[in-house]
Amino acid sequence: MKEEYSIFRKFPTLDQAIELRNLLKENEINSILDDNVPPVDITFSGSTINNQIEIRIKQSDFKKAESILEKDAENLINEVNKDYYLFEFTNEELYEILLKSDEWSVFDYTLAQKILTQRGKPIDKDLLNSLKNERLKELEKPEGNQKPWIIGGYFFSIIGGFLGLIIGYFLWTSKKTLPNGKKVFSYSKNDRKHGKYIFYIGLIVIPTLFLLNIFK
Repeated sequence: MKEEYSIFRKFPTLDQAIELRNLLKENEINSILDDNVPPVDITFSGSTINNQIEIRIKQSDFKKAESILEKDAENLINEVNKDYYLFEFTNEELYEILLKSDEWSVFDYTLAQKILTQRGKPIDKDLLNSLKNERLKELEKPEGNQKPWIIGGYFFSIIGGFLGLIIGYFLWTSKKTLPNGKKVFSYSKNDRKHGKYIFYIGLIVIPTLFLLNIFK
């Protein structure tokens, strides 16, 4: 079975995405550059999604790619000015960067480690792996209760609206991509079950109403 490509990084500009793609290519990692148009990989409860440029790679290449980016960041760290904003961060704020590395650039993540080390706070691979695993467990949790969307989905499906069909489909099938490339369902098993029911109700009601209108 052909291995699926997962989102590795997102960029607001094409130039930034191309820069990463070239770096990966130099290290023999195949990538796909694409616009961010996520018909399923979204959440109803999240903030507005902006169009971004995605770099997708095979999930088996994620660790190698992360290592490449960290080494590239290390080469730039020696050139950073001391007025860079991270130098004003407290130790707790720097540890927060290590915990939520997916929300920060690789450069900031690597620099945070260096600053903590300089302050006498030892950072080892076991700690970093532990923080990453803890973060993955947190991100893997389903999104919060989707009761308003479930109620709305049933309502629109019953009255024959296509919106109900769409809501049901998203609740049932929506997935999110974790920092390690793994894809998990966005919503809880119970919410997905309701999404499935909503979707099939819509599939039955919409054509039924259509036929009734034809044969009036």
